[in-house]
Amino acid sequence: MHKCGYCGGSRLKRVHRTFLERFSYLAIYECRDCENEEFVPRRYTYHFGENARCPKCGTLRVTKLRAPDKIDKMMPGLLNMMERLSGGNLFHCCFCRIQFFDRRTMAPRTTLQPIQTESDALQPIDIGDPEDSEHPGVETAPPKARPDRASSDE
Repeated sequence: MHKCGYCGGSRLKRVHRTFLERFSYLAIYECRDCENEEFVPRRYTYHFGENARCPKCGTLRVTKLRAPDKIDKMMPGLLNMMERLSGGNLFHCCFCRIQFFDRRTMAPRTTLQPIQTESDALQPIDIGDPEDSEHPGVETAPPKARPDRASSDE
């Protein structure tokens, strides 16, 4: 099930597409909570752009292969054959487990690092003395002494 990219809600309804939108999108969903529209692109649009994408799911997180893998299947289709004949490189999508040819380069890998500031540093928590407790009438039990041997050794 799709989720709203803006508010995270799962209550999406399908919206009618115009004549021109039918060429670009498989579906358009509208969030019932925030009225944000989510577009599902057609697969042929994954072949446009500057970086190699998986032709099935559209992710940019693909790996380059040196030789065809004997386990995962090759993406069938005319566009994949044309990419191979035009000198495309062999790529693999780990999410779809398919191999495909593409003449474009891989997208640069990005890693997100958390930014540490002085206010974000964890401060020690002061639990205070049990004598300074907010509940003066409540006493805490003293810690129990640990036995020297297990109860099953008796």
